[in-house]
Parts: sequence; C-alpha cells; structure tokens
Amino acid sequence: MRFVAGADEAGRGCLAGPLVAAAVLLDLQRVGPAQARALGMLNDSKQQTPEGRAALYPVILSLAARVSIVSRCAPGIDARGLHKTNLAALRDALAQVACDGCICLSDGFRVAGLGHEQRAVIGGDAKSAAIAAASVLAKETRDRYMRRADAAHPGWEFAQHVGYSTPEHRDAIERLGVSHARHHVRIAIRLWPQQGIGRRRGSHGICGGLVLLLLLLPRFLLV
Repeated sequence: MRFVAGADEAGRGCLAGPLVAAAVLLDLQRVGPAQARALGMLNDSKQQTPEGRAALYPVILSLAARVSIVSRCAPGIDARGLHKTNLAALRDALAQVACDGCICLSDGFRVAGLGHEQRAVIGGDAKSAAIAAASVLAKETRDRYMRRADAAHPGWEFAQHVGYSTPEHRDAIERLGVSHARHHVRIAIRLWPQQGIGRRRGSHGICGGLVLLLLLLPRFLLV
C-alpha cells in the first residue's frame, strides 16, 4: 500500500462555530527517516498544545501529497443535523484527496460512498499518522477561524473557548443571546429552553462556505 488518506473533524461538540473536516493523503514512498521523525510528533490534536498544533501545521503541509479542508457552518448543521453533516464533511474531504489504489481512513465513523477502500478506526488520531495529521489541520484551522470570529463578533470571547461549552461561554450566551451565524441554535435552545435564547438576537456575519480557505495552501497540495 503506497497511499494512505486520513480524515478527522474538529468542532463536533461545540456550541458555536463551524464543523471543520480535514483530510491528508500520505505517499509512503516519499516518507524517509526525516519525514518519519516528523510524523512521529503527531498525535490527537486535543493532546497537543495550541503552540504545538501551530508548529505542526506547516510540517504537515510539507509532508502531505494532498490536503483538503472543508467547513460546515452552524446554520447548516442546525438544518441538516450534526451526525449527517459530520459524515458528509468527512466524505467530501476524503474524496478531494483520494487517489487510485489508496486506502481511506476516518476517525471513529465509517464513511460510505467514496469509491475507495475505506475503514473507520476507533481512536484513529492516536493510531494513524494520516488521521492524526488531519486532526491537527482541522483543529488548528477551526481555532484560527474562531479567533477571527472573535474580532468580528466581540462579547462572546470566541478566541478563548473557540466555541466549546465552557462556563464563560455559557455565561456570555445568557447575557448576550446567540449569534445565529455562529451558534448552533438548537443546542442553545435545548440548554436554556426557559429563556428562549434562540430568539434573542438577530443574525450576525456571513455563513462560512463549503471550503474554508483561511490559509493559502500550496497549489501542489490541492491537485
């Protein structure tokens, strides 16, 4: 097996922000001792410090044969449902990097309809270098997006909690309501049904597109 593609997501458990899925294709014939040492630094992105993820980001881009990053915005997740949205994002990311003869690995969930051999790997971000690389790209890309959202929508402190359900984030929602372009409104309503939070604020900002182009990726990684 020469080509291995791995995919993972970030943001599935958040109250706010997009779900970001990334996929990485590794060409094992291009992995020498130096590349193997770099891949050895990878692990589940949640186990990395923010500084560690930022340092690994360009390393992964330089090692990968192909990279894909896709995003699903909060209103789209509310409309379609989290699980379906997650599987579709993983499938789209893998489809953009897969090649003939590759095996496609995904963290935890089997992805149907790819047209390539596919396996779900439980705990894959700690077992597969390709999945771990995708995990770092997805998490770091999403965190950068949330820092930009914080600048555009002050008050919710998105840069601090990046959308996760921290006490500070929940307190901000109780004080300010939700930003409909950033928060998962159905989740907020379930958490605070008595306060009608989902109806307290108007829509803010522009919904993210299918492909999250926060960074200019080298062209050769996307072909």
